[in-house]
Amino acid sequence: MDTSNLSAIELASAIRSRTISAREVTLDAVQRAERISPLVGAFTYIAADQALAQAEAIDQAVANGTAPSQQQAPLLGVPCPIKDLEPVAGVPFEEGSAARKGTVADQDADIVKWLRQAGTVMLGKTNTPEFGLPCYTEPDVAPPARTPWDLSRSAGGSSGGAAAAVASGIVPIAHGSDGGGSIRIPAAVCGLVGLKASRGRISPSDAMPGPGLLTDGVLTRTVRDTALALDILGKPRVGSIYHVPQPQTSFLASCDQQPSELRVGVLTASVITDANVHPEALAAVEKTVSLLQALGHHVEQAPTPFAKERWGAFGAIWAVGALGIDLTPEQELQIRPLTRWLREQGKGISGLEFSHALAAAQSIARDTQVAWADYDIILTPTLAQPPAKIGALRNDADPAADFQAQTEFTPWGSIYNVSGLPAISLPLHTAEVDGVTLPFGVMLGARFGCEDVLLAVSAQLEAAAPWQRTVAIN
Repeated sequence: MDTSNLSAIELASAIRSRTISAREVTLDAVQRAERISPLVGAFTYIAADQALAQAEAIDQAVANGTAPSQQQAPLLGVPCPIKDLEPVAGVPFEEGSAARKGTVADQDADIVKWLRQAGTVMLGKTNTPEFGLPCYTEPDVAPPARTPWDLSRSAGGSSGGAAAAVASGIVPIAHGSDGGGSIRIPAAVCGLVGLKASRGRISPSDAMPGPGLLTDGVLTRTVRDTALALDILGKPRVGSIYHVPQPQTSFLASCDQQPSELRVGVLTASVITDANVHPEALAAVEKTVSLLQALGHHVEQAPTPFAKERWGAFGAIWAVGALGIDLTPEQELQIRPLTRWLREQGKGISGLEFSHALAAAQSIARDTQVAWADYDIILTPTLAQPPAKIGALRNDADPAADFQAQTEFTPWGSIYNVSGLPAISLPLHTAEVDGVTLPFGVMLGARFGCEDVLLAVSAQLEAAAPWQRTVAIN
């Protein structure tokens, strides 16, 4: 059985029915990772021995009838690597930085435990930029992550390795995290589904301090896999800082609902900075508008939620976050220019200024929700441009220009991190650019806590315009 194009749900079903063993699935994934990862920069570490041992234990449990139920472990035997911003006991934990070279984790992060409890097999660690700060994955300690659609272009960031692993057929699902678009950006440039959940939907781990910009999640090929992952990760946890109302049914079940007429607001003008928007990014939105109208939804222009001049608050919070990374003086010498520049910016922000930045971000969040309160869905491009060439955004000689280029590349994504609203990137459009067919994602946002609506309409769109699941790498 060729497992490279199966969804996570399909693969788990085949393993549970003993159509294929978890060991066979894991061995296939390991072999694909060893062959493909050097080409796309997906993995920083392949945990072959650990993964095969875990898979063999699953097969034994299935054979003797002691395997956890489908409800307890809905992803039984499915390979799912972890982004190397989260620790996994006994494997390297380098966070994309030369400053962390040689570090091995001594315990699992919460997200690792939750995915393991769901039955997944931890295949290894995926590539990430230094401390997850930029929206491209070009660390000094690993090859760049590349979109399999065009190996001269970036897989995005910061979950670039995860996206490359899923889009190239190595695994059907991979852990990611999103603090400013870091799931949705790689999803868009790799032709995948990427959801940033509402603030607090997925309980933040100890590794996610701060004002709630960041959330864990996954990269997948299908809306239903993303929905199932949210059912797994979005359970209420003791000690959660934020609380989100639970859905009336499961998120997976919401994919089978046919939502009544939704009011959709469309916004194609860049919001957080001036940016040139590629014609095919606009065409992706136009295509989605036509699909939504054909599905019976009402579509109209949405207002810009706030003035661009107010977005400086995000940069201040991001810089202070970079400053908060614990580094020794020796490690400081090993970090990238962008990280060093962000930390220097953070040092220049006083406690009072940081307090004002947090207040400004809260004001932006409130005004965004008010401006879009009448809409069930907000539709934008995910990115302003096609997948970037390797090195096109990175600028070690001028980190300030690097940061600005990133902002122009993704002038909508981080709105959802500041507002706390949920958003998903869908691969609904492809187009030829410079002689190569490339994916263009569209982003759908929803009201706070309304991932069920977001997933229902996403499943509708997937059924109406199915997309290519993987890209073959020879």
